[in-house]
Amino acid sequence: MTELIERLRALVGAANVLTEGDLSAWEQDWRKRARGKALAVVRPGSTVEVAGVVRACAAAGVSIVPQGGNTGLVVGGVPDASGRQVVLSLQRMATVRAVDRDNLTMTVDAGCVLQSVQEAADQAGFMFPLSLAAEGSCTIGGNLATNAGGTQVLRYGNTRELCLGLEVVTAAGEVWDGLTGLRKDNTGYDLRQLFIGSEGTLGVITAATLKLYPKPAATLTAWAAVPSVAKAVELLALAQQRLAAGLTGFELMGRFALQLVDKHHPQLRVPFVQDSPYGVLLENSDSESEAHARERFEALLADAFEAGLCTDAVVAENLAQAHQLWHIRESIPLAQADEGLNVKHDISVPISRIPAFCEETDALLQREIPGVRLVNFGHLGDGNLHYNVQAPEGGDHAAFLRQYEDRVNTLVYDQVHRYNGSISAEHGIGELKVDKLPHYKSPVALALMRSVKQALDPQGILNPGRVVHG
Repeated sequence: MTELIERLRALVGAANVLTEGDLSAWEQDWRKRARGKALAVVRPGSTVEVAGVVRACAAAGVSIVPQGGNTGLVVGGVPDASGRQVVLSLQRMATVRAVDRDNLTMTVDAGCVLQSVQEAADQAGFMFPLSLAAEGSCTIGGNLATNAGGTQVLRYGNTRELCLGLEVVTAAGEVWDGLTGLRKDNTGYDLRQLFIGSEGTLGVITAATLKLYPKPAATLTAWAAVPSVAKAVELLALAQQRLAAGLTGFELMGRFALQLVDKHHPQLRVPFVQDSPYGVLLENSDSESEAHARERFEALLADAFEAGLCTDAVVAENLAQAHQLWHIRESIPLAQADEGLNVKHDISVPISRIPAFCEETDALLQREIPGVRLVNFGHLGDGNLHYNVQAPEGGDHAAFLRQYEDRVNTLVYDQVHRYNGSISAEHGIGELKVDKLPHYKSPVALALMRSVKQALDPQGILNPGRVVHG
């Protein structure tokens, strides 16, 4: 391996090939569930260098783990424990290459942090609508590799819908330049869509051309207290009817999830935390004026209150209050971590079936594991719930995971499958769910996925053991 290390140093510079010291930032996953050992962490500064690294590793038969901001939640971007994998970090590639104002697009390197992409769009007079809790750390390449979702999927779609073109280094070390800003290109297979969501198993995304949107004239945020999941679904339908495309966010948060925020982050002052089983966070973006948006928003909430869909509500008076409300929502994962280790789920279910799913699955879990606590929250507007399971109060959280994690996962995933849902809505499969996928994906779909993997990465050097086996 010494020869490969020297070759990598010649390609990207000795300072950008890390083999010693504390490499935990690259070797340990975001949730600290897994820690591997890399042969080296390689940090190329250009697409040409990425291609050279891939060719060198392929020639040596060494597998590669592409990595962006290392904020993934399914152990998909860290090396295994063998000490024989190269971590390919794209973080040095962080240039905004171009903004095309007339075409409403921007082209960026894969290592650009999502928040930097948002800020670059804003400075150009536009908006890039992808928004995640990890936006200050995650990279656009990682967002594309996992087809990340976030809080505005309801209006703008997942990352897949926000991308018009890609630049990718293949497993053979060749560069595919697909950075067109075309919205129509009907010239055969859509290669871009193969690489988006493939979690670095088919190619290394090095750049992307992204959609930009005009900034809304006004954005308003409201918090509503809701008596049940069923009423929240009815409120969603009413909001979609009244606000149409103006409804850009609709988040559901269970009482226990909010109580954890209130307990561990009391400075955030959670509205109605003791008064209602659920909270809903709504966002309305209007192209006309703030006065027009506020009038429509307040009329919606008044009618929802009259219909019994909510029991109380508050509309943010200014941007600072809106940020405060969103901060509460985004603090739920942190508060849950403060409470102790837990079993996380990132599931999607048809919106119409979510109330029945929650009622039935809640009861099953309580029957199987008395005292278990449910941290249910997520993007109700697009059917994506983070249906998480916390140990009984006062229990040993690590022991709970050891004893019950697989059992809880099986119960929840079986229920998701029964309700025609998906065991991964926006986090991906990674290593964490790769053994579960065959139980819930059709054999035909899995065979097709393996065929694609074999065709694009015949050596199996790109992120092996993730998404699909074989």
